[in-house]
Amino acid sequence: MKSGYVAIVGRPNVGKSTLLNHLLGQKISITSRRPQTTRHRIHGIKTTDQGQAVFVDTPGIHANEKRAMNRYLNRAAGTAFNDVDVILWVIDKPEFQSEDQLVLKRIRQANLPVILAINKIDRMEDKEILLPFLQAAEDEFSFAAMIPLSALRGLNLEELETTLFQYLPEGDLIFPEDQVTDRSMRFMASEIIREKLIRSLGQEVPHALTVEIEEYKVEEGLTRIRALILVERTGQKAIVIGKGGEVLKKVGERSRLDLERLIEGKVFLQLWVKVKEGWSDDERALRSLGYTD
Repeated sequence: MKSGYVAIVGRPNVGKSTLLNHLLGQKISITSRRPQTTRHRIHGIKTTDQGQAVFVDTPGIHANEKRAMNRYLNRAAGTAFNDVDVILWVIDKPEFQSEDQLVLKRIRQANLPVILAINKIDRMEDKEILLPFLQAAEDEFSFAAMIPLSALRGLNLEELETTLFQYLPEGDLIFPEDQVTDRSMRFMASEIIREKLIRSLGQEVPHALTVEIEEYKVEEGLTRIRALILVERTGQKAIVIGKGGEVLKKVGERSRLDLERLIEGKVFLQLWVKVKEGWSDDERALRSLGYTD
């Protein structure tokens, strides 16, 4: 039996979380089209007849380290290279961009088998450019395998899974076979709410908000959740609430439905919005909100 850890790495917004969710066959990592959606390392556990692969979903590695949040995201992504057995590097175009060079630098230092996944091939208009890229990629690094795929469409995911297990070491199960993540329901609730906020808001506000679960209480036939949405400015609070509370109401409804599917039971959800100036550029505030390496 094979078992081990697989770090999913790459620059922001290449589809790492979507790939993880489709490999697992269920959603454990939130997704959106906006960079920095993933802020925490999340373990997704896939158990098959071949063994168990523990995927480590990471924030995207990016060049901007001006704010404390950006520095935290890069640290969280960088430490994923430690104590894993295989690296799954995800890109979304048949080319290496400037931020990919940051990933490549870390990969060269890791001395581990690396599988390159070229995601979103279903969107590729000219597939003839793929072969020259694969040949050029071989000159950049000695990859264990290079697999074009589409996480969203499920293309070549079986090939990827088989290849990953080939490079995992022999070993017993790390987690119980019915477990799919190491994260608590409390954490999952905060992430689901944040996802709905990101998808409902404009470009700037999502980077300035976070969600803190103040109460998570399981009663007979009902789970009560009270969540605090933190933003950095009064104007952002008004945007999150929306005219007549319309945005917050929509976020609450969508979050509750997702949570009820996850929990498989009724959920009573309360959302509050509060201004905490400069929280995303304050190392102490980040730690208190659960942003730890």
